[in-house]
Amino acid sequence: MRRDALIRLLPFAAVSGAVALAAHPAWLGLSAGNVGAQLAFGLAGSPLLFVAATVVQLQLTRRRRALSVPANAADAWFQAAYYAVNGPLEEAFFRGLLQGGLGALTFPFAGFLVGTTAYVLYHRLGWAWPDTLATLLLGVPLGVAFWILPGPPSLLGVSIAHVGATCGFLGLGPLLLRRFRLV
Repeated sequence: MRRDALIRLLPFAAVSGAVALAAHPAWLGLSAGNVGAQLAFGLAGSPLLFVAATVVQLQLTRRRRALSVPANAADAWFQAAYYAVNGPLEEAFFRGLLQGGLGALTFPFAGFLVGTTAYVLYHRLGWAWPDTLATLLLGVPLGVAFWILPGPPSLLGVSIAHVGATCGFLGLGPLLLRRFRLV
């Protein structure tokens, strides 16, 4: 995880942070937005996307006949803490910077298309195509939510939902699949 933090998370944080400090753009989504709407989306979306991601991981695992599972519950919770940092930083870059910035510069649908496409293709750097394409199931609803939730742009709700989905696909979800002998 240390290497991942240095080559992925640190650059996402640096670029998004530099834009935030230099320009303070509202489209970056660093405000709380409409807190009620953001929390409603995030708190409803997180468990829903956790279950959906776990089901998708189950289907992919049955096809590829391999699954990376945390060593134990403590490892799964450690990974969840890491994903709680990863999710908001990915959202700051792909939703805030790309989708929000391009949407403000051109029109919102262009920002949505570019931000979501970049988010999905970025995962191809380390994943097989089926796993990469599965990120569409997260990228599309989060991109739409960032675009249409009421109030000023905010990363709050999409970040909470992102963490739930990631835990379902990579951490606690695979551990539960193994524990319940589904794989």
